[in-house]
Amino acid sequence: MAECGRKALSLLEAARSRYESLQISDDVFGESGDDSSDNPFYSTSGDSDSDNYIAEVGEEDQQQQQQQQPQQHHHQKRGDKESRGGAGGGGSGAGPPGSLSRSQAEEEGWTETLQDVTVPPFKETYGPAQKMPATATALDFFQLFVPDNCIQNMVTQTNMYAKKFQERFGSDEGWRPVTAQEMKAFLGFVTSTSVHRCESVLSIWSSGFFSNRSIALKMSQARFEKILKYFHIVAFRPSQGSNQGLYKIQPFLDSLQQSFSCTFRPSQTQVLHEPLIDEDPVFITTCTERELRKRKKRKFSLWVRQCTSTGFICQISVHLKEGTDSLATLKNKPQLHSLVAKQLCQNISGKNTIIFTGPSITSLSLFTEFSKQDIYCCGLLSTRKSDCTGLPQSMLVCGSTPAQRGQSRVMMKGSMSLISWYNKGHFRFLTNAYSPTKQGIIIKRKSGEIPCPLAVEAFAAHLSYICKYDDKYSKYFIFHKPNKTWQQVFWLSISIAINNAYILYKMSDAYTVKRYSRAQFGERLVRELLDLDDCSPTQ
Repeated sequence: MAECGRKALSLLEAARSRYESLQISDDVFGESGDDSSDNPFYSTSGDSDSDNYIAEVGEEDQQQQQQQQPQQHHHQKRGDKESRGGAGGGGSGAGPPGSLSRSQAEEEGWTETLQDVTVPPFKETYGPAQKMPATATALDFFQLFVPDNCIQNMVTQTNMYAKKFQERFGSDEGWRPVTAQEMKAFLGFVTSTSVHRCESVLSIWSSGFFSNRSIALKMSQARFEKILKYFHIVAFRPSQGSNQGLYKIQPFLDSLQQSFSCTFRPSQTQVLHEPLIDEDPVFITTCTERELRKRKKRKFSLWVRQCTSTGFICQISVHLKEGTDSLATLKNKPQLHSLVAKQLCQNISGKNTIIFTGPSITSLSLFTEFSKQDIYCCGLLSTRKSDCTGLPQSMLVCGSTPAQRGQSRVMMKGSMSLISWYNKGHFRFLTNAYSPTKQGIIIKRKSGEIPCPLAVEAFAAHLSYICKYDDKYSKYFIFHKPNKTWQQVFWLSISIAINNAYILYKMSDAYTVKRYSRAQFGERLVRELLDLDDCSPTQ
């Protein structure tokens, strides 16, 4: 038993050594609990999103097996029918649309003969682009993304909008032009909802559970409501070149994107995904059915490119679900997600970056296009959600022979590998970032060691860290829920900026002086925005 234990430990240490760069994000929010193991192959919790993400594809595979069982006795007779049905992607049992029959796959260059694949070295060092002093405050880190000139623009545009509004609808006796100091305080009040997790920012001035007299004295409720009424980033619609429904927020998003790029250099491994941006599940469970019905669904989607070593969000892409912009008019989801992926990766060409993607983005055509730009990919495939055009049917449908746990099959076309790996269901991966000849291992608490191709191990390791980030990240959203879409996007972007600021803080000398948790960092930022004399966070 002792010898088995030592062997398992040595395997675990060898696996960890391959992902040392991931360790920084294990405690990225300073609040790791008992379930936050430093083993990248363990889930962060019993119901971790990383498990659910994989399980969804596994359930889909089981459904496919059940659908195919009545048809298995026809497999020997199918022959030429399979060849005819593959390209059209039609008939039952023929595989996903656009997939290739065996003969077509051979003609296209797919083979079971494997060759080694090597990704060139990464051409950059990752981390903060500038060194912050040990005396830097939470506000200093936040203003790397939302500087004074950005706040001054909010002041100018808000005052312009208030003037235009009153010229049209009559004067507002209670209004006076807002100042930069008041605008900072306004941002601080709304940001405080992420610390105290109250949905109504007006609760600060109430006598209820979420009241906060320590900051309420900084501004009257009436004054705050006036600023909230007229708050704008862009007061007037541009005559041309506007991004339709997002024109009121686009200049801020452009500025934020530029600051993300200038302040941080991401690691070689990054992920494209939709982060968790819905309300805190704990809050939702306390809502009545009537309150839930009253809540409006989001009218936009947010996609990000995120550094898997730190959780830093490097780039964001927002598009409206309804509207006239180029993305909203696309009804084909794989095509839409492919365009989103290209937008998110337009600044990383030629750096030998490795991108991890989910089923909705993974496709042979996109990965081939990225490879020409020295962007390497590793993506999870779904026969239901992915564009399977150009992929062999034999790798996408379940065989009649039951597979053993840890068993895998691989086919290659050039440097691209299509992997089918079994673990309580078939999981399929498309990659040109990891060699199909190299083996890895998945280590589970209950199941023990499960052999797998190295690409599967890498995908599980990096995605589990991103899921851990999202689990923590969702707790620190700004809970203020405006009705207007552009304001929802704005406060969500501010939430992302604050989380990025905290990551830079944890990687700076300032963290060695005062080791604030994410909650303490948020509270300190609120007090600094409000310019309160005592800026110490509540212990």
